Order: sequence, then structure tokens, then C-alpha cells
Amino acid sequence: MGALVPLPRPSRGAVRITFVSMSTPAHTEGRPSQAGPHVTDRLVEANGRYAAKFTDPGMDARPVLKVAVVACMDARLDLHAALGLELGDCHTIRNAGGVVTDDVIRSLTISQRALETRGVVLIHHTNCGLESLTEEFRQDLEAEVGQRPTWAVESFRDVEQDVRQSMQRVRTSPFLLHTDDVRGFVFDVKTGALTEIDPA
Repeated sequence: MGALVPLPRPSRGAVRITFVSMSTPAHTEGRPSQAGPHVTDRLVEANGRYAAKFTDPGMDARPVLKVAVVACMDARLDLHAALGLELGDCHTIRNAGGVVTDDVIRSLTISQRALETRGVVLIHHTNCGLESLTEEFRQDLEAEVGQRPTWAVESFRDVEQDVRQSMQRVRTSPFLLHTDDVRGFVFDVKTGALTEIDPA
């Protein structure tokens, strides 16, 4: 996620949570604006062109490399390009922050037990939006909609420490068959390089 900065909070009677992206717009230079209500239409049109040239690769659902990658949903992370992956190589599980939540454990459990993966790669990144959020985000949502979310924000201040925590959550899960090959990294959004994090 790009760095997010909360705008000034409105009066208590009308809570509205709004964030502005602090990431640079450089990646959009030379490209038409993607904003607006017709973005989904553009995506569907692109799929039509894709499907017209599509050839069934003849694969099943089991990843060729027997690995699952857990990463942040940040749009700056092109995981296949960054890791040299091709279609069918891995399972990719993404969420805000790339943190290991109960739902990530659910996906990893299915990945391992039903689809034969063994390795787990965890990727956080620099300049993550979760570094600027707090659990107050949930309180603001409760004030707005009248119900507090059941999920945690999973915000963090130290990205390397959060990678370590995520590795520990995977390694100690009783549901996973394979916890011996779990490695964690931080992706630098400025250089594209991975830095491996020592779990100790």
C-alpha cells in the first residue's frame, strides 16, 4: 500500500474517513487517467482482447514451483516480474500489508493440504500504508457505521519486525503441514530489490 495520510477529521456527528495517497504519480505519466465510473468497463474490454488470443495452458491448480507467496496488495508490487515467475508457478495471496491473518492461514492451509505447496515466501515493502494507520481506524469506522469491524487493522511501525511476526505466525500454525521453508523479505519500492529478513 502507498503511504496514506488521514485528512482532518470532521465533527463527531458526521465521521468520514478519507485518505490521500502519498505515493508519487510518476507511474501514471503518459497514461490516460484511470479514474471514473468506467474503469471496470475498460477492464472487461481488455479481457475480451485477452480472451480472443487465449490458449488453454493445460495446467491444473497445483503450482509448478510448489510455493505460496504472501504479499501486500500495493499496486507498485508486480510480483511475477519481481520474482521471475510465470503463469502457474505459485499461489499468490495478497492483502493490506501482506500480514499473516487468519484468512491467510486459511489460504495457506488449502494451498498446502489440497494443492501440494511446501514453501512460503512473505513479502512486505517499504513505504507501506499500514505504517501510517492505527487501530483508531476501527474506532472511526464504528462511529460512522455503528458497528466495529471484527478484524484488526494489523498496522505496524517496523516493517522488518512485522515480517518476523508474520514468519512466526506461519511457523507456529497447527494447520500447516510444511513450516520448515518459510522466508521473509522487504521489497524496496524505489529500487525493486528484496532484502531478506533474519527471523531471529
